[in-house]
Amino acid sequence: MTTNAIAAKGWRILTTLLLALYTIVVVYPLVWTVYSSFKTTEEFYASPFALPQGLSLDNYVNALARSRMAEYFVNSVVVTVLALILCNAAGFAAAYVMTRYRFRFLAVIKRFYIAGLFFPAAFSIVPLFMLLNQMHLLDSIAGLSIVYAVSAIPFTIYLLSGFLASIPKDYEESATIDGCSLFGVLIRIIAPMAKPGIITITIFNVMGFWNEYIYALSFISSEGKRTLTLGLAYLMEVQRYATDWGALFAGLVLVMVPTLLIYALLQNRITAGLNMGGLKG
Repeated sequence: MTTNAIAAKGWRILTTLLLALYTIVVVYPLVWTVYSSFKTTEEFYASPFALPQGLSLDNYVNALARSRMAEYFVNSVVVTVLALILCNAAGFAAAYVMTRYRFRFLAVIKRFYIAGLFFPAAFSIVPLFMLLNQMHLLDSIAGLSIVYAVSAIPFTIYLLSGFLASIPKDYEESATIDGCSLFGVLIRIIAPMAKPGIITITIFNVMGFWNEYIYALSFISSEGKRTLTLGLAYLMEVQRYATDWGALFAGLVLVMVPTLLIYALLQNRITAGLNMGGLKG
């Protein structure tokens, strides 16, 4: 065996060991959280890292019923759906206009949207708070949905522009000659052809809206309007003194599982969509 072959084999072994170690570091906390959600408080204090003696769902019942996690779950679903509709509709339309049309100040507008990708969310909290207060949308599901949608529009435009730029204009011209309106061209011709990009950005936006915490903490004060992440933070404070660690871990699982399932089931679409968008952009 030559020196190069030995070195290559050594690098493969080292890479495999590093990837295995990284996998353990990432996966073990998730597995520990899941099986800890089935343990009683006594079992947790006796041995935090031991497996539960049984698979009781009492912790999930306590988290959903007593801590109102079911209500927070519904709020998160509503906020995510509303924000997703607003963001995808506005972002898709804006990306199409900036990709297909040439007009004055187009370059400036594009730079503003690109700058929005790097604008920290913390810097926008105070002006958004004052704006929502003046619009009487503070402490409301609708107001929070609008904030989520607006915050995700720059990335939506950035990703969709790569897909739309790759679609030949011949399809639009043919549809226009056949009597299709501009709105019809956008919905019937462009949207189906940009479906991979729309699916990709939808997945990213859903995971972003579902796990968002800063805006919800800043703009929601009523207990009945909290999202799941905000409700989990309050549950953590409550259970810290009530010592019901099982209910706390059950709440963590309720927040964690939807995004994990979405990514696990659709990871191929996410990877393919990003690669296509990068190549076509």
